[in-house]
Amino acid sequence: MIAVFLSLLSLLVPQDSAEIVFAGDAMQHQRQIDAALQPDGSLDYSPYFTSLRPYISSADFAVVNLETPLGGAPYSGYPMFCAHDNYVDALTDAGFDLMLAANNHILDRRDRGVRRTIDAFESKGVPYLGVYRNRAHRDSILPMIHDINGFKVAFLNYTYGTNGITKKTDIEIDYIDRQLMVSDIRKAREKGAEIIAACIHWGDEYKLLPNASQKKLAKFLAENGVELIIGGHPHVIQPMELQMNDSTGRPCFTVYSLGNFISAMRTTDTRGGAMARVKLARDIFGRAYVCNASYRLVFTEPSTGRGNNFRLIPAESTDLHPSMEHHRRGFVRNATNIFDCHNINVPRDTTAL
Repeated sequence: MIAVFLSLLSLLVPQDSAEIVFAGDAMQHQRQIDAALQPDGSLDYSPYFTSLRPYISSADFAVVNLETPLGGAPYSGYPMFCAHDNYVDALTDAGFDLMLAANNHILDRRDRGVRRTIDAFESKGVPYLGVYRNRAHRDSILPMIHDINGFKVAFLNYTYGTNGITKKTDIEIDYIDRQLMVSDIRKAREKGAEIIAACIHWGDEYKLLPNASQKKLAKFLAENGVELIIGGHPHVIQPMELQMNDSTGRPCFTVYSLGNFISAMRTTDTRGGAMARVKLARDIFGRAYVCNASYRLVFTEPSTGRGNNFRLIPAESTDLHPSMEHHRRGFVRNATNIFDCHNINVPRDTTAL
């Protein structure tokens, strides 16, 4: 029914539009650090996203979860992550416009690491969400509303926790808190947001279907008027839904998990993830709404140990080392099965890159 409704709207309304791409968890494991290390001691991530740059940069706005602090040397992978600042350069060069930082690893280098992460973002002029120097700093950033082709889109970012590590100073991290979320949503609307995107770090790791808590929180956010609910953290993909919101009468797009964007994880379902592409349009009254959504699968080809680096490729690509082909096929098979069985009105994007 919603597909018919949206198709009719597209015929009746002048098609002012905007497209937003959301990517999953940009991880930084030790194997990635080792492969990126150069003879002079620097870290080079430049090959990471070359194959996906056309897809990312073709959107009007792109968002990614940076699941590591930028805490300075020494750099480290799991369990206490810390990436080189060059990692952010590789992401912005690929076309990303906003970094999400509210995730369970942001306190891996404690409060100092959070402050340095903020300093690194700001020194590079990179917009970010989810972490702040203090409450006043948070109030100066939120509501964050971006004008995307004339659409005023507010972005919010929350995490379920930080692996049991607690802050010791007045830094602020956006944790999942329903009262806080309602307040943030209200303030965004008061400041003129037409579309609100809530990016949530939640769910059970390595589970291909959302849990009851995710579903309840998604329902809560939708009932409070959020049009885009974008999830991460499980390190595997979970279903996507584009449905009419009974509370608002407007379409709502929910992604339970985009999975890993890039990582060094080795199980079949963690070797890749999905990017979601959302199109915004206006109805006959000029109101912004989510017109359609699609997904694209991506796959991480790790370093083969011959001096080459990790790289992210479209999951349909067969241009990879032969030893990775069975892993690629297994990831695509499992992800496609989940999406085919559970997605609602969110098809796969098969456009050639």
